[in-house]
Order: sequence, then C-alpha cells, then structure tokens
Amino acid sequence: MIWYGIIISGILNFLTKFLSLSFFDTTEMNPKIKKILSYVPSAIFPAIIFPGIFIGSSGTLEFENNPRILASIIALIVGIFSRNIIATILSGLITYWYLIFV
Repeated sequence: MIWYGIIISGILNFLTKFLSLSFFDTTEMNPKIKKILSYVPSAIFPAIIFPGIFIGSSGTLEFENNPRILASIIALIVGIFSRNIIATILSGLITYWYLIFV
C-alpha cells in the first residue's frame, strides 16, 4: 500500500510540474499575480495541494469516499475552460460543500 502512495505521489508531482511549465502562458497573466508567483517555485504547489486533497484527518491517504478529490477535479476542469481564478475556486468550494452537506 505504501508503494502505491509513493508511485501515485511521484506521478502527480511530475504532472503538476510538467503541466505548469509546458502549458502555462505567462503573457496573459495579471502582472500582480505574475509578481507574486515569481517568488514561489512550481515545486511548492504539489507540496501544498497534495496533503490537503489526499491526506485525511487520521494522517493516512484517502482515495475512497473522498469528496475533495471530486471537487478538485471539477475545479481543475472549470479552471482549464474558464481561465478564471475566482470561478475555479468557487466551483471547487461549491462542489465540496455540496458533496459533504447534501
């Protein structure tokens, strides 16, 4: 089970770095956001995002019955199509709240 976690986290880490470096167009970015993101290397984002989505309150990996995974997938799809940070955040939050409260 530990090897699955190591392999999955390695694949996710590679994909987040690869996608952020290959498909991200910085010419269309807001200058204020561009300045803020210049201080944060792309390697930090997986370290921030992975635990929040995949690690539960008990400190173990949770893949089954985890509403955060579906909410992050919905937010990713909305972010790709809308290219709007507010829409991405709101779609992820609304999906997560809907899944845990309804």
